[in-house]
Amino acid sequence: MVKEAKFFRKQAVKAERMARSVSDAEISERFLNMASGYRSQADVLKAKKESRLKAKKLKSKKRKAKEKSGKKRR
Repeated sequence: MVKEAKFFRKQAVKAERMARSVSDAEISERFLNMASGYRSQADVLKAKKESRLKAKKLKSKKRKAKEKSGKKRR
């Protein structure tokens, strides 16, 4: 399975390539806008993933600290 953010970044590259290949300025601009949109979506997905990873690490740290404090009490 292709990761979603990577997929959107590849689509952005394709859209930019298409923008360079067409002679119509309006169509070229539309492709560039699509590329920008794809990159924005990839950034959002990456930020969400990083946020989930940070939350997961924090949860793990808290759990380990709790386990450690429980061992000291015994």
